[in-house]
Amino acid sequence: MSTPDERGWLSRTVFPDGEDPDARFTLANERTFLSWTRTSLAFMAGGIALQAFPIESLNPALQRTAAILMVVVGLLIALGSATRWYNVERAMRHHRPLPVAGIIPFLSLVSVLGAVVLLIGIL
Repeated sequence: MSTPDERGWLSRTVFPDGEDPDARFTLANERTFLSWTRTSLAFMAGGIALQAFPIESLNPALQRTAAILMVVVGLLIALGSATRWYNVERAMRHHRPLPVAGIIPFLSLVSVLGAVVLLIGIL
């Protein structure tokens, strides 16, 4: 464990208490955060692409709404991934159980609902 003076200012500010966890766990937490960030970017890019290319068989209002919702979901995933990273890091620093990932059921529900709405709109 490093002393508080050895840690950088950001680490001291964001995590003022607790013990530094094993670096492997911190790096794994960062990789998970980056994976969620890629998912977030994919949703946002998909929303932009959906709006950019007209789909003849899809109602333009539904297409625009779906595009906006995809971008909003991407933003929510980005926010959720940052929150999850922080909560996991804090739990590791205080030797507490890791929190349940609420972002997973959210993403699953949104994906299923989005697919159903688009299928109904296309058919």
